[in-house]
Amino acid sequence: MKLGVVGLPNVGKSTLFNAITCAGAQAANYPFCTIEPNTGVVAVPDSRLDVLSEMYHPEKYTPATIEFVDIAGLVKGASRGEGLGNKFLSHIREVDAIVHVVRCFEDDNIIHVDGSVDPARDIETIETELILADMETVSKRQEKASHLVKSGDAKMALELSAADKVMAHLNEGRPVRTCPLTDEEKAVVDGWFLLTCKPVLYAANISEDDLGGDVENLPLVKEVKAVAEKENARVMVISAKVEEEIAQLPPEEKKEFLEELGISASGLDRLVQVSYDLLGLISYLTAGPKEVRAWTIEKGTKAPQAAGKIHSDFEKGFIRAEIVAYDDLVREGSMAACKEKGLVRSEGKDYVMQDGDVTLFRFNV
Repeated sequence: MKLGVVGLPNVGKSTLFNAITCAGAQAANYPFCTIEPNTGVVAVPDSRLDVLSEMYHPEKYTPATIEFVDIAGLVKGASRGEGLGNKFLSHIREVDAIVHVVRCFEDDNIIHVDGSVDPARDIETIETELILADMETVSKRQEKASHLVKSGDAKMALELSAADKVMAHLNEGRPVRTCPLTDEEKAVVDGWFLLTCKPVLYAANISEDDLGGDVENLPLVKEVKAVAEKENARVMVISAKVEEEIAQLPPEEKKEFLEELGISASGLDRLVQVSYDLLGLISYLTAGPKEVRAWTIEKGTKAPQAAGKIHSDFEKGFIRAEIVAYDDLVREGSMAACKEKGLVRSEGKDYVMQDGDVTLFRFNV
C-alpha cells in the first residue's frame, strides 16, 4: 500500500517527506529502506508491540509498515503535460491514497509559486488538474461504451451509465470520490483507476511559531478544513520543518523535546497512523519468544485470508484461529492464563479479523 505526498512547489512537501524518511532511519525498532530516491518505507507506531515485547522479550520485533512516495511538484497545466505533469500524474496513478500538503504559513523568504499564500486556491489548482486528467480518461470510456452499446453489447450499458454519471460530476468540478455511485457502478469505475477516486488526507503545514497555540483555528488552517468538509476528507495540522528537526534527534532527546512541547507523540507518528487508517488498514498481532509482529490486512478480512499473510499454506490448510483480545492478554500476563479463564476464542473461516487481535493460526497441509 502506497501513499503519495503531493503539493505545489514550496509548500513543505519535500520537507515533510524528508522527515518521514529520516524518522525511519533513526528509530531503532522501526525498519526503513529506500526503494528508490523518492520512496520510503516507515513503521506504523504501535505501542501494543512495545508492551508485548516487554512480556515476551522476543528475538525479533516487526511492526507494520507503510510506503510513502514523494511525487514531483505540480504546476497549472499538468494535465496537458506542463512542467513535470506527466510524471506527476503517472506517479499518483500508482498510489492508493494521497497526502496533500497545503501551505498554511507566511514567509517572505519562501516564494509561493502563485505569489501569495491561499490554501483554498492551492488545493483547487491540484484538484483541477486531477479532474481534467480524469475527464480525459472517462471520455474515452464513454466513447468506447457508447459504440459497443450501439453494436448490441448489453453488458456495456452499465459502463456507459456510470461514465455519464461520473463525467457530469467531474464537469461540476467535483472529485469522483464524492460521486454517489451504486455498488455496481463503483465496481466498474474502480477499474478505471481514476485519480480523484483516491482518498485524501490534507496536511495543513504551519510554521514553527504557530505551534503551541490553538492550531486548529488558525485562519489558513480553517480554509483547508472548509474545503475538506465539502468532500468529507480528513485534515491534519503539522509543522513539516519541526517534524524534520524532531526526526533527526536520538530517541532520548526526541522524547524530551516532545515533553517540552507538551505532546505525547510527534505529528509524524500521528500522520503515519492516520494514513494507515485512511487506506482502510488494520493490524492483527502475533506474539511469542521468537517474534512480536503486527500483520497488515484490510478491514473486513476474514481469518483464512489473514493467515495467508503469514504463509500461503496457512490459508490453504486453515483449521481455526485462536484469538485473545490484546487487553485481556496484557491484563492476564500470558496466553496460558487467558486459556484458563476462557478468554481465548476459537474462530472459524467466517470470522472477520479485528484490529489488535492477538492470534495463533492452526492449519494442516
